[in-house]
Amino acid sequence: MDLNTRTRIEALINSNSIMVFMKGTKLMPQCGFSNNVVQILNALGMSFETFDVLSDAEIRQGIKEFSNWPTIPQVYVKGEFIGGSDILIEMYNSGELREKLEISLAS
Repeated sequence: MDLNTRTRIEALINSNSIMVFMKGTKLMPQCGFSNNVVQILNALGMSFETFDVLSDAEIRQGIKEFSNWPTIPQVYVKGEFIGGSDILIEMYNSGELREKLEISLAS
């Protein structure tokens, strides 16, 4: 990944408390996994921003290298990579996600 792409990814992550790299937008998810993440964050009443990786091939590939995670969506909270759809579903169902978000966003 080139320096410009890395810088853009870091800026997106660092300027938003909850940042989701996904296919589509929070108003119009373009895949079921992205929709799952949006629905979970909405159910928790969280404010979050999204980046549509379908609109930018460099970010789409770069975020996978940045996180060393092969799939999209990817969720970052306060700069920390949390995971994708499966991990968020698991954390949501156990109650761990709500707790993590409340603690992270309070600091």
